[in-house]
Amino acid sequence: MVPGAGTAGSEGERECGGCQTPSPLLLEQAPPLPVPYPPRQLLRDFQSRLPYQYLHYAQFKANRLEKAVAAAYTFLQRNPKHELTAKYLSYYRGLLDAADEPLTDLEAQPYEAVFLRAVKLYNSGDFRGSTEDMERALAEYLAVFARCLAGCEGAHEQVDFKDFYPAIADLFAESLQCKVDCEANLTPNVGGYFVEKFVATMYHYLQFAYYKLNDVRQAARSAASYMLFDPEDNVMQQNLVYYRFHRARWGLEEEDFQPREEARLYHNQTAELRELLDFAHMYLQSDDEMELEETEPPMEPEKPPSDAEFEGEGDYEESIYADWWQEPDAKGDEAEAEPEPELP
Repeated sequence: MVPGAGTAGSEGERECGGCQTPSPLLLEQAPPLPVPYPPRQLLRDFQSRLPYQYLHYAQFKANRLEKAVAAAYTFLQRNPKHELTAKYLSYYRGLLDAADEPLTDLEAQPYEAVFLRAVKLYNSGDFRGSTEDMERALAEYLAVFARCLAGCEGAHEQVDFKDFYPAIADLFAESLQCKVDCEANLTPNVGGYFVEKFVATMYHYLQFAYYKLNDVRQAARSAASYMLFDPEDNVMQQNLVYYRFHRARWGLEEEDFQPREEARLYHNQTAELRELLDFAHMYLQSDDEMELEETEPPMEPEKPPSDAEFEGEGDYEESIYADWWQEPDAKGDEAEAEPEPELP
């Protein structure tokens, strides 16, 4: 008898409102169901937040305007130059009379809000609060980055069957590409612009904030950390010269002008990944792929489907391509209040 399964009459099964479920022992013995790995293009679509391009319109049609606003904004955070979705977002907010309400990114990383708060504290002159939040944002970013790298080591879709060594090379190159993309995919979007050299930017803020707090030792180390990512920055070079010139005044040692350990590790790791990816693209391409590139004739573009293929009321493709964005004359104009989305 299975422990905790009840009386002998209920052994191996439990009554559940008229339904019967197998006992835990039977569930443990059941073989796992094979789940196919998602195709590469599907993973890339989710990484670029493409589902939100359809979700915001679906929420709008369901009269859930708050969720439509959140979905459209979430898509724009990864695709800030998509003008059509920006028009939809403005239109939805106009319907809600919420032009001044804060927007919600449904896939925001935990370090993004902390980074923005640190910048606001920095601009307001609260350098102590700024350094605390910036250090926290830096630590959280590095933790998320490490998880992103680990995720690239998982299962991969096998689209064709090659010999052992070419297959291993393809797997290695795909994993490298995923890891290199982590840095760009985790870069936050602030005001419609991605923060270039995000990790270096955080060290730049820390350098000046620590200096204003008279913690010159941490300021010098933050400056040296920044120089790993942008060694040609003239302003930071002058800052380091200034710290070295007054090193006796602040009791600085040579080790105080070395980059912080986590900055060194992150810089070396990302630089090595890019070098390995370049090597893979140059030397790990299989001979079969090279021959195909030279001999395969160019593919002719597919002919667009005829109108007959889209006959029938309510056809999805027909509605997508037939309608076009038109700004409604008024909020109550039902004939022009439902724009159709554009396929990417």
